[in-house]
Amino acid sequence: MNRDQVAGKAEELKGKVKEKVGKVTDNPKTQATGIKDQAKGRVQQSYGDAKEAVKKATDDREDESQAG
Repeated sequence: MNRDQVAGKAEELKGKVKEKVGKVTDNPKTQATGIKDQAKGRVQQSYGDAKEAVKKATDDREDESQAG
């Protein structure tokens, strides 16, 4: 798990908390901000997933070239 994946998960969690607080306090602005933060977190997580996939593919490629 890389830094972007962790930061994205944290951002998503923060957004969920904000959304719940917005619902409880009947504050649509806080609720909307929470939803936005969740989306931002998911995007950052996806970016981290892509980086991880590229790193794995590169590592696999290097292993294959060293073995052959």
